[in-house]
Formats: sequence, structure tokens, C-alpha cells
Amino acid sequence: MVKKLLFFLFPILCWSQMTPLSEQAKVSILTCGRGDELYTTFGHTAIRVQDTINHLDIVYNYGMFDFSTPNFYAKFVKGDLQYFVAACSFPDFLMEYQMTEREVIEQTLALPQPKVQELFETLNASLYSEDRYYTYKFIDRNCTTMVYEKINAILGKPLLKKVDDTSISYRQLLYPYFDNHFYFKLGINIIFGAKTDAKAEKMFLPIELLHSLNQNQWQGKSLVSAQKTWVKGQPLPMVSSFFNSIWLVVVVLLLIALSRKSFVYNTYWIVSGLLGTFLCIVGLYSQHEEVLWNYNALLFNPLFLLLPFIKKGALRSKLIIAGLVSLLLYGAFMFNKPHLLLMLPFIGTHLFMLRYMIRNERNQLLSSVE
Repeated sequence: MVKKLLFFLFPILCWSQMTPLSEQAKVSILTCGRGDELYTTFGHTAIRVQDTINHLDIVYNYGMFDFSTPNFYAKFVKGDLQYFVAACSFPDFLMEYQMTEREVIEQTLALPQPKVQELFETLNASLYSEDRYYTYKFIDRNCTTMVYEKINAILGKPLLKKVDDTSISYRQLLYPYFDNHFYFKLGINIIFGAKTDAKAEKMFLPIELLHSLNQNQWQGKSLVSAQKTWVKGQPLPMVSSFFNSIWLVVVVLLLIALSRKSFVYNTYWIVSGLLGTFLCIVGLYSQHEEVLWNYNALLFNPLFLLLPFIKKGALRSKLIIAGLVSLLLYGAFMFNKPHLLLMLPFIGTHLFMLRYMIRNERNQLLSSVE
């Protein structure tokens, strides 16, 4: 579909590069609201170039990716998945958001015609060069960062900077976005490491760019000359469900802990150990800085993989003690983290199971002595 759009736009874009835009030409930033689907959780940013005199109305979208890419998921996890820019007409772009009732806000930039022309030619050139592709990074390089980098380049200085709160962490900033997707929230907070606990100083969300544009000036006047809401959008309903909440996790973990069955415990330790092993491996394999130095491996300790296969003896006791120590260290790391309550059921479960196993070890030792 993208290739077809580019094919039909090709004559227009080529013609526009040879012929200057009119004085009525303008550039605007489109900020799109959140949706129900996970990939729409954070909203979207795009650039619109409009020239009514020359009958041009084009949207440049840096949020494109190809599901048919070989080893798509492996590349996404590794952090070398290529996103790209594509162009389409504004009515086609807007239609999608009208159908899904997602908010679309347009901010027209107060740029003179030479700057509009420069940006237009830069965007067109990127469609047919290596600049079309970029390596996606969750915080450092996405559809929003690509847009404000293009605008900053045209302005000649890094004018667009974050104006939202930088005293909170990235994890705190992202936490409310997952309110309707409990298991996504749980998974994200497990796989994200120490970087997301740093102060959220970088601008990477669409709403942050919108706020930055509204509060910046260029050449002594407001950078935004006009703002219009094309689609009002509908607020996302709060989804309340036992099966999409922490309470299901609490019940399952309680059943596991209170079962006191060796098979159940061993299965749980294997799953927990495999998860911890995955967190360690992905931290070495992936180029996503968000998954590096993941202290959740202290909770889901890879050493737990050994517990089901070492039935007794000093080594088993040492593994249990190591599990308790790592749990204490994890608790220290988690003391001031926003996802402490989210992980508390796992902390309690591990503590209960490890203490129960210590008690069993002690009873077995006393029985053997007698």
C-alpha cells in the first residue's frame, strides 16, 4: 500500500522539487491521540505540507514499518528493526483517525516560505534515499524524535526542547499509558531495566512535542501560528476486569504458594528461572538501552532453574539462601519505584516459597539426625 501511494505521489513530488512552493505554502505538525490497540498506546506524530495554490497536501509519516521484514520479531528485540518515512495525502491520513475516533491536532508553524521550501525538499529527498530508513529506539529514535530533529535542522539550532516535567523517571511517565492493558504494563515493567528509572529529560512522546511547540518562540514570535483540532476524539474507557488486573495474578500466585506441592513449585522455579535467563541474555543481545541492567533478574533469578534438579544437600541450601539474598537486594532497588505494588505479589510469593523450602530442609535434616 505504501509503495502504491509513493508511486502516485512520485510525479507530484518530483515536480514540486523543481518548482518553488507558493507564498501560501505552510508546514504543520500533526499530533494524534492514543488508541485502543497496543501499538497506538502513545499516540503519533507526523508532518504536513500544504500548498493550496499548487494543489499539494502531503503528510510525511515516520512511523512506518514492515511486518514482512525477515526475522521481524528478532530484529525488534535486538533493536535493529528499520522504520521508514512514507508519504500520503492528508485526507487519506485523516480518514484513519476519523474512523477510529482518535484525536488529531494540527499546529501550523510560523515559518517563512524559504524555510518551508527547504523542509519540503528535505522531506521529499528522504523518501528516495538512505535517509528514508532509521533504526527504531523506543526513547531515543521514533516518529516524534524524527519530526523534531527535522524541524530543529530547518530552524538552524536545537530550539525544540522538552518543557514537560523532567523530575520524574521515564517509567513514571509511561506508567499511566498502560492502565487499560494490565499484562502489557506488567511485561513492560519486567523487561525494562535501569535506564527507564532515569529522569525523563528527553522528549520522545507526541504530547511532549505538542507542548514544546506551543511554548517556543522563533525570531521573536510564537513558533505556532495557529492550532486546529481536526478530530476531537473519544476518551478511552477505563476497562475494569478481574481477568485484566493484578487480582488474577495474586490469586494464581497464592494457589501456587499454598499448594506446597513439589511439582508445582518446581514448575514455577523453572519458569521463573527461564524468565530471569531471558532478561540477562536480552540485556547482552539487544541494542535497546531500555532493557540493559535489568534488576528484575534478581527477582526472577536464573539460579532458580537449578532448584528442581538439586533435591538436597549443601548446594541446594546455598541456592535457597542466594535466592533470599537476591530478593532482599531486589527489595532495596524497588523501594522507591512506581511499579513496586505491581511486583509485590511476586516478591511475597518468592519469600513464602523460599522460607517454606528452608523449613523443609531443616525438618529433613532433623529427621536424618534422629
